[in-house]
Amino acid sequence: MTNETTNGALEITDANFEEMMQSELPVLVDFWATWCGPCQIIAPMIDELAQETAGQFVVGKLDVDKNSAISTKYGIRSIPTLIIFKNGQEVDRMGSLTKAALKERLAAHAG
Repeated sequence: MTNETTNGALEITDANFEEMMQSELPVLVDFWATWCGPCQIIAPMIDELAQETAGQFVVGKLDVDKNSAISTKYGIRSIPTLIIFKNGQEVDRMGSLTKAALKERLAAHAG
């Protein structure tokens, strides 16, 4: 897995999405955009989770404005949208949550 940002979360794109889905670990994808206020608010939390769950989850961010193919494929209509994938399949979808609530949702899909 490449494209790690300086903050810990990976940059996911239309080009590398399928590669990311090959991960043996569950994958959390944050669908976001630069103009989205709530996305900017949760961004530090997503980066913290990337560091805190290293080895348990792959955590990445997908900019919906730059990666419309994947955003369209998964029917992203509002952002932020957070999706947990396991074995390449969507297993959970949520909007903006507190860090504690998101960690709880992640724990349900660990291992």
